Amino acid sequence: MADYFPVLLDLRGRLALVVGGGAVAARKVRDLLQCGASVAVVSPAITGDLAMLAAAGRIVHRARPFRRVDVRDAALVIAATGVPDVDTGVAAESRRRRALVNVVDRPAQCDFIAPSVLRRGDLQIAVSTGGRSPALAREIRRRLERVIGPEYADLVERVGRARRSARALAASPAARLAAGERVVAEALGARARPRALPAP
Repeated sequence: MADYFPVLLDLRGRLALVVGGGAVAARKVRDLLQCGASVAVVSPAITGDLAMLAAAGRIVHRARPFRRVDVRDAALVIAATGVPDVDTGVAAESRRRRALVNVVDRPAQCDFIAPSVLRRGDLQIAVSTGGRSPALAREIRRRLERVIGPEYADLVERVGRARRSARALAASPAARLAAGERVVAEALGARARPRALPAP
């Protein structure tokens, strides 16, 4: 399987299209909303959670089967109908319109795959098996959750503030780099020794 280039996308205010209205689609929609994307869902039927989001105006629901025009202006597309012919058609039209596309559970048809993500405020740790075993990625993420606790959200905020202050006093690029590294070393050095990752 091809190697993937790990990247974090800024989707704030950009259109993300989800084709499908089941539980998997609902999970993808929640993740996209958390990232600030503008989300449209295309499906004749949707879950209760998605219906509530649509009623609240948080997503746009197009209550019908997929049409090729749905991809227009989308920056990112997720095909989650579970119907191979439909999902393949969504992928083909997305590529024709140069939108990044993910077909759930079909890595060979994807431009990108979604990792299992541990979030602690602005800290994000993504775990991926390259599509080989999403269940294993989720289990590794759960084990990391026991080691990287909620307190890391505050740590990131404090280190960010200290880094800005230290870099503002530095006179050269090398000094700014050293200042940033010094702030991190001091912050982590003040913490207790991290817990070991639970064994398999």
